[in-house]
Amino acid sequence: MNTVKMKGMRSAVVALSTAILSQAFAQTDAPKYSNEFLAIGVGARALGMGSAYTASVGDVTSGYWNPAGLLGVRGDLQVGAMHSEYFAGIAKYDYVGLAKPIDSTSAIGFSFIRFGIDNIPNTIDLIDPSGNIDYDRITSFSSADHAFILSYARKLRVPGLRVGGNAKVIYRRVGEFGKAWGFGLDAAARYDLDAWRFSAVARDITSTFNAWSYTLDQRTIDVFTQTGNEIPANSVEVTLPRLVLGVARQFNFGKKFGLIAAADLENTFDGKRNTFIKSSVASIDPRLGLELGYAGVIFVRTGISNIQRVTDISGKESLSIQPNMGIGLKIRSLAIDYALTDIGDNSVALYSNVFSLRFDLFKRPSS
Repeated sequence: MNTVKMKGMRSAVVALSTAILSQAFAQTDAPKYSNEFLAIGVGARALGMGSAYTASVGDVTSGYWNPAGLLGVRGDLQVGAMHSEYFAGIAKYDYVGLAKPIDSTSAIGFSFIRFGIDNIPNTIDLIDPSGNIDYDRITSFSSADHAFILSYARKLRVPGLRVGGNAKVIYRRVGEFGKAWGFGLDAAARYDLDAWRFSAVARDITSTFNAWSYTLDQRTIDVFTQTGNEIPANSVEVTLPRLVLGVARQFNFGKKFGLIAAADLENTFDGKRNTFIKSSVASIDPRLGLELGYAGVIFVRTGISNIQRVTDISGKESLSIQPNMGIGLKIRSLAIDYALTDIGDNSVALYSNVFSLRFDLFKRPSS
């Protein structure tokens, strides 16, 4: 029976891979790194484990990592939140999530993500009509990316097998100058076999299309022309599919200690990226994570990610690995997690302190 289940899981992965590759080759001119704010990750627990999390997730953050994991949510409603910052607070990254079991076989979730830079100086009108510099004419605007994600998960008749999906709306805005709306779909599966967990997550499975529109007055166009800047035009930006394969295993040591070991392989199909494994067809980014727990209350985490080959100024090539670490504390219905991690590109951004919360709400028993 287990052999049949594993064959079914492999067939599902092959089908997802085929769909993703067909979409990728159909959009060979799509840009790399579109909607990359959705590749950062949410939840300090996951980030502390190096983002090797798609197979082990079973909380409200499943809406981001693997919607099939929503069936692990306990209680009547689970709430999650995270705040982190880039570049000494210049850019801010926020997440809020809700998850609710519908019945014993299904669950729903909602996630909101914002990545933005606020108070950007607008110097278009710095010089007045008389040619004088007037700093009082400087205004400010925000540039922000938003994602609204609706998730659904359901158990199938095959024991241990569950599936899930996301419908997501993308809203990106650059002040009053331009905005984009986009829509995309994710599909996911998870299979639990004894202490093992296997997962496959296909993000943007049909490709995600962001339609950009710009509103520029003549004054702005003139300044762009005079300063040699390109005048943006209405366009469509395509985010190609990616496939994340994950595996995790639970180890128990006595009655108090537990260890989760996890690994993810993120596969992108938009050309060669600077990842550990790369080719002209696909690039593979491996991630590894560990979580040691005591009595289900205290957790210590570590992981490695962003494995790259880098070349220094002398032309010597070396292997670069981003380490991640974190701790967690769970007191009844409240979980507090912390991670020290580079949530961006470790060659550019500094390491960041990331905090996140999860809280389970239970209905009061009727008297």
